[in-house]
Amino acid sequence: MTSSPGQISSATRPGAAQPGAARPDLLALTEDALAALANRGLVKRAVKELEAGQGPSVSIAADGTVSGVHPDGTTSRLPVGAGLAAAMCSCPATGVCRHLVATVLAYQRQAGTDQSTVEVWSPAEFTDAELSALLGARLWAAAGRTRRAGYPAVVHRATPQRPEPSVELPTCTVRFLVPHDLSYARTDAAAGSAQEAIALAVWAFRVADELFPHAADAEVSVGGEGTAVTDGLKAAVALVAEVLSEGFVHLGPTYADTLARVARDLDHRGLRWPQLAVLDLAEQLSAYQRRAAHHRPERVADLLAEIVARYRCATTTPGVLARVLGTDEPAETPLRRVRLTGLGCRVTRTEDERRVDIYLAAHDTGQVLVLRRGWPVAVTGAQLASRRVGGATVQALARGNIVTESARRSANRMLRLAADTVGRTSVTPSDGDWDSLPPGLLVRDLAAAARELAEAPPRLVRPRVEAESVRAVVVDHVKSIGYQPGDQRLDAVITDPSGGQAVVSLRHDPVTPGALDALAEALAAGPRFLSGALRRDRGRLVIEPFALVVGTEVRVPALAPGDGSTPLPVAETVGTDPLAAALDEGLTVLTELAHRGLRHAPESINERLRRAADGLGRVGLARCAGALRDLATALATQRAGSAATGSAPDNELPNAVDAWIDARIRLAVTRDLR
Repeated sequence: MTSSPGQISSATRPGAAQPGAARPDLLALTEDALAALANRGLVKRAVKELEAGQGPSVSIAADGTVSGVHPDGTTSRLPVGAGLAAAMCSCPATGVCRHLVATVLAYQRQAGTDQSTVEVWSPAEFTDAELSALLGARLWAAAGRTRRAGYPAVVHRATPQRPEPSVELPTCTVRFLVPHDLSYARTDAAAGSAQEAIALAVWAFRVADELFPHAADAEVSVGGEGTAVTDGLKAAVALVAEVLSEGFVHLGPTYADTLARVARDLDHRGLRWPQLAVLDLAEQLSAYQRRAAHHRPERVADLLAEIVARYRCATTTPGVLARVLGTDEPAETPLRRVRLTGLGCRVTRTEDERRVDIYLAAHDTGQVLVLRRGWPVAVTGAQLASRRVGGATVQALARGNIVTESARRSANRMLRLAADTVGRTSVTPSDGDWDSLPPGLLVRDLAAAARELAEAPPRLVRPRVEAESVRAVVVDHVKSIGYQPGDQRLDAVITDPSGGQAVVSLRHDPVTPGALDALAEALAAGPRFLSGALRRDRGRLVIEPFALVVGTEVRVPALAPGDGSTPLPVAETVGTDPLAAALDEGLTVLTELAHRGLRHAPESINERLRRAADGLGRVGLARCAGALRDLATALATQRAGSAATGSAPDNELPNAVDAWIDARIRLAVTRDLR
C-alpha cells in the first residue's frame, strides 16, 4: 500500500489494518479521542442518535475502508491509513462532522470493541523515515533546526486514567490517540507547525524511554545544550517568531493555551522576567479577543521585542542572568512584619472593570510595593475610595500608614494581603511626614534623579518590577501650572531645594473626572511633598503624580470627587518634537507589522518603512533608519520568494523576523534614551 503525499500508511506496522480485516485504528478511538478530533458536542449527539436507533448502517470493504449510510441519506467513508482528516462525507459540513463520528461509533459497536485494556506502547517506535514522510522536506528541516537548538518536554505515558500517550512541548501538546498510527497524532499547535510538533514529540519519547523507561511522567531536554537558559528562553523566542510571522491578529482562540504552557515552563525554570512578559502577552491576547479597550498593539510589539532582547542579553553578556532573567527571584515571599506608607494610587479602567494600584513604600527594604485590586463595576475613582481591600478602604491605604504581618510579596513587587487574618493588619492616618522615608525613595535632588534614570539599563532588559520608578519628591516651589486643552493634560513645573526642576504632568481620564481639578488645587496650595512615577522625556524629568502632601494632609487626585468642571489656566502650546515624531512613525509601522504578521504584510508597507527611515535619517538617527531599510529589504526578499513558491520560504522568513526584532529593539531603546 502506498501513502498520499504528507501522510503515513499504517498498513506496514504491526497491528495496523489489513485489507478486509478489522480496523484497529477505529476500534482504538475512545470518546475522548473523538472529541479531540471533532468536538465534545458532536460526540454527544452521535451517541444519542445511536442510542435512539438512528445510527448508520456500516460495512467494511476488502481494502479496509469503512462506510456508513445514515438515515438522512448521507454517506460516509473512512479509508485506511489517513486518519479522520482524510475521511469523506456527503454532507456539507467541513472537517470531522457528526456523520463521521457516528460511523466510527457504530462500527465499534458492531465489532464489539473492548476499550477497558490500555495498550502499552511508545511513540518512540516511529522512525525518522516515517516522520520525514509525514512532514515533508520543509517542515522536516524546521523540526531539525528546533532539535539542534534544543527544547524541553514533559512526556506522559499511557495509563488507565489517561489512555493516550502525550507530550507537553513549550508551545503545544501532542497526543497520540491511536497506537502505532501517526495519522491520529493530534496537536493544538498553530496551523503550519502542527506536524513539526509531532516529530518533536516522538523525539521526546525517545529520550524519555532511554533515561526514564519506567516513569509514567518524565521531564526531558531534547537536543541543544540542555541548560535552563538555552532550552527555556529559546522556546519563548520561537514563540515570538511564530507570532511575528503569523501576526497577532491571526492567533486562534487556543493560542492562549500555548502562551500558558510557555509561561509555566519559564516559571519552572525560575526565569521570572521572561515569564511575566509572556503572561502580559497572554493578557493582551485575551483583551484583543474580547475587544477590550486595554488591548494595545504597541504594547504587544514591545513585549515581543522584550522577550528576544532578554534572550540576547542573557546569552551574550556575562554576569547579568539574575538581573535580566530574574533567576534569583522567588515567585512569592511572605513578609513577617512590614511597615508601609501610602504614596497614593492610580485608577485605570476597561469596559467591565475598574482597577486600583495602591503604591506603598516599604521602610525596611526601601522598595515601593503595589497593592492591586479590581472591581467589575462602572464607577469613578471617587466612588472607589470607600471600597475595602484587606479590611481597610482604598483611600485609607493610599494615604495612610500600614503595619501588617499578613502580606506576601511577588517577584515583581506586587503585594497581596491575606483576607483571613483579622487583626494582623492595622491602618492609621498619615500626617504626611515623608521625611522619614528611606533615602532611596525620597528624592531631594531632581537633577540626580534624572541622571539615575539616564544611566539605567534599557527598559527591555531591566528587572520587571512594578513601580520601579515611583518616588516621593521634596517640593520647594511650584513655578507654573498650565492646562493643554488639545491633550487634555495639566502640566506644572516644580523645583527642589537646590533648584532642580521637573514637570508634573497628568492627563484627564473619564474614570477620575476630578483628578485634574484636585491636582491644580493642591499644587496651588504649595505642597511639601509629591509622589509619582518618574520618567525622562525630551531631556526633561517628568512625574505622573499619585499623591501630594499639603500641610499635614495627604491628597490623592485619582480618588478626588468632582466632575472636572473647574476652569484651569491654559498653558502655551508645546511645539512638536521632530525627533520624537520620527521615532513614533517608525515604531507605528513596526507595530502594524507585528499585528498583521510578516507573512501577510502588504506591498505598501515597504514604502512606509522607507519613508519612516528617511524621516529618521533627517533627524540624525542613521542606525535606526538603517534598521528599517534592512527590514524593508528582508520583506521584499520574502515577497519575491512567495511569488515564486506560493508561500514564504522558511529560509527567508526568519530573516524578516530578525530584521523586525533588530529594528524594534533599536528604536525602542532610542525612544527610552530620549
